[in-house]
Amino acid sequence: MAIPFPIITTDRLSLRKVVPTDSERVFYFRSDKEINKYIKRPPQTPEMAIAHIQLLNANLKTDKGISWGITTKDSNELIGNICLWNFSEDKKKAEVGYDLDPKFQGKGIMSEALKAVLDFAFNQRGFETIEAYTDYRNIPSKKLLKLHGFIPRRGVKDPDNQNNEVYYLNR
Repeated sequence: MAIPFPIITTDRLSLRKVVPTDSERVFYFRSDKEINKYIKRPPQTPEMAIAHIQLLNANLKTDKGISWGITTKDSNELIGNICLWNFSEDKKKAEVGYDLDPKFQGKGIMSEALKAVLDFAFNQRGFETIEAYTDYRNIPSKKLLKLHGFIPRRGVKDPDNQNNEVYYLNR
């Protein structure tokens, strides 16, 4: 029996499953220069966005990750994404990742989404540690992580991106 997708609602937001009809917005998030200025990602195509949605669903089925599309309560259009992924084998550690349409940045939206996902991660899924990788130049992301209690993991580097700093939060 399939486990129902964990929809999360907050005061202003609905965090829901990313579905094939979201492919245009997923393509935007994965290809927009402003959103991706700190992310090492090859040039994207609309077909790659569809494949990414399929990967998200496969990760959900195999319990390797959960990805939510962020919407406002008054619109079903994605304004961002937030995910827990890269689960450790013992399911005690996960990584959080996120992006947000620049039109919605600076309004506390990602903070609201992150708070809800951290609550889910620790209290529903039982993770003990959540990690986040962010570019050392991405001041808003670092500020968001610190606001939610994340601590820099000194001396640890992201082997895939030397510009990333690693942050962690324990339950």
